[in-house]
Amino acid sequence: MTTVPVLGRLRSDAPLVAVELRPPRSDLSSSQSMDTWIDMYHSVRRLASGDTVLFLTDNAVGESEEENLRHLVANLAGDVPPGKLVPFITCKHPLEYCHMYADRATARGFQALTVLGGDHSVGPPRCVDHAYMLRQQIRARHPGLILGGWANPHRAADEQAAFLASENFTAEFYLTQIVSHHSTAAVERFLEATEKAGVSCPGVFGVFLYRSANPRTLARLGDFFPVPAEGITKDFERGLTAEDVCARTIRALHEAGADKVYVSNLGFKRPEVRYRKLLQALEIQ
Repeated sequence: MTTVPVLGRLRSDAPLVAVELRPPRSDLSSSQSMDTWIDMYHSVRRLASGDTVLFLTDNAVGESEEENLRHLVANLAGDVPPGKLVPFITCKHPLEYCHMYADRATARGFQALTVLGGDHSVGPPRCVDHAYMLRQQIRARHPGLILGGWANPHRAADEQAAFLASENFTAEFYLTQIVSHHSTAAVERFLEATEKAGVSCPGVFGVFLYRSANPRTLARLGDFFPVPAEGITKDFERGLTAEDVCARTIRALHEAGADKVYVSNLGFKRPEVRYRKLLQALEIQ
């Protein structure tokens, strides 16, 4: 399998539908954890065989997860090119751990890390105040490692663009907070601001695959990112499938000028099946 380097793929003109996967929660039993990782092993292999990039989270939505890197190395070494995989590391770990994590990732041939701050409101405190500080330290240690940062199109566009344009940002690409076809105005403002500020690094926009319009689920998700609950509910009431709703967001982002996305919430069980359905809804073979 030939692999286009991560940064080259993100900078290419071809649209990208990347995938965000979550490792198992750390409080699972040994057998539950093993079963989940076996499922993920097969799913990652199938997903990585296509034209995509896989991002693996680190304690997403405040829940403690098993370390992504340890299992990637143990279970996928030799089967999936490291250039297809981009682990997350947040600042919600001791600083020494973060440095050792970057050391191990580099030694195992990973091309890139996404370095995020982590939610202030849950879990342990950050080891540094801002993620760019950790990225600067990792960059000094590993000059050749590609680093990713974070932006939020729902916040003040000029402020976010200034963060991305700053020489302190210390990243070659960035991921964004979850957006929707119901929030394209915010995306357009954000893209206009980044162009005006001269931001040159590519962005990968977050897209959530809502599996239903269950009010309790949407309310809970709203604790972590802006959820257009009314719009999503109407989408499902019109008879759209989860993949149809997600495809609408991706098309709206393309029309706004954002052609690189990552899809979150494909699930633990055979996420490649949902991903394939999504590509069919997008009419991508």
